[in-house]
Amino acid sequence: MSFKAWLEKPAQHIPTRNWGVNMVRGAAARLSHPLLPDDYAQLFHPLWSARELRGQIIDVRPETADSTTLVIRPGWGFDPRFVPGQHVGIGVRIDGRWVWRSYSLTSVPTYSIRNRALHAPLSVTVRAVPEGRLSTHLTSGVRPGTVVRLQAPAGDFRLPDPLPEKALFITAGSGITPVMSMLRSLARQGMPIDVAHVHSERTEAGVIFGSELRELDEKFPGLRLHLQLTGTQGRLDEQRLAELVPDWQERRTWACGPPELLDSLVSWWSAAGVEDRLKMEQFALRRKGATEGSGGLGGVIRFARSKKEADADGATTILEAGEGVGLVLPFGCRMGICHTCSAQLSEGTACDLRNGHIYEEGERIQTCCTTPVGNCVIDL
Repeated sequence: MSFKAWLEKPAQHIPTRNWGVNMVRGAAARLSHPLLPDDYAQLFHPLWSARELRGQIIDVRPETADSTTLVIRPGWGFDPRFVPGQHVGIGVRIDGRWVWRSYSLTSVPTYSIRNRALHAPLSVTVRAVPEGRLSTHLTSGVRPGTVVRLQAPAGDFRLPDPLPEKALFITAGSGITPVMSMLRSLARQGMPIDVAHVHSERTEAGVIFGSELRELDEKFPGLRLHLQLTGTQGRLDEQRLAELVPDWQERRTWACGPPELLDSLVSWWSAAGVEDRLKMEQFALRRKGATEGSGGLGGVIRFARSKKEADADGATTILEAGEGVGLVLPFGCRMGICHTCSAQLSEGTACDLRNGHIYEEGERIQTCCTTPVGNCVIDL
């Protein structure tokens, strides 16, 4: 092992664009042994950490009855550079355990005159869902001053550079969040392109960022907003879309919302032969289970490098099981898209919950969308 690798090993799990930052973290950990640098740093500032990325919630702003914007000040070592549309991982301690999820950034990157990112606060907007333990906590139980763990911004749901001449945003519910960052970024540039935006929500009172969306629509002639209130107008269909945006087939499109909407869009764009112009983001893993004959799901997962074990049933992913026993594992989208969570299956078999595919010993798996089939060992 090289001296550089030895030095940064204590912080090698922390995602960063600058390897020098983790060398400093690793050096601090080596010098403070047997204590951790955090044992000293937390005496001075809660966001100083040599072994993890941290942030502090500095403001909690209700948006609707079930959604809340959290403003987070990132701590030392967090690289705040991101592209509108990306997401950030957030970990919160609930009942003694760290619970992790990814949330789209709704803020806009702040840059200095030298085009370098400043350590400005970030914001995410969370909507509570019945089965969402963390989302419910963040919308009703978290308070300013709470320290959270962070993962670096990631994701390829973003606007290209250069921008297209015409764009279409199709969103529904909390699917507005990544697009809101895009809209705010375009507004800061004076809305330099032709934008059509169709947003679906059950009622007008439930529209997240409703007032701001209307203000942007009134301010910029190049932006056209349509709110599809499904409680009275029904769901968006292809005929309605053509009425609202006659040239939708010609536009580069970004869509985010529930699976039913995204499935419909894929069908419409594919039938029109323009599926390459459609970019989608989804928030939830579609769990379909195992293929016939694959055997029972669930088992004991041993994380080889971490030397910990976790039990998982057939509905729990390897990532979720690891986090349940206190491990901080790599992840990004948590939906099997970005491959940030990829790891080697050293022993046993695992099942992809999206399609039932069975992975064998020696193959690489995505821990965010696979569950063990019997006992297994993961190289993490």
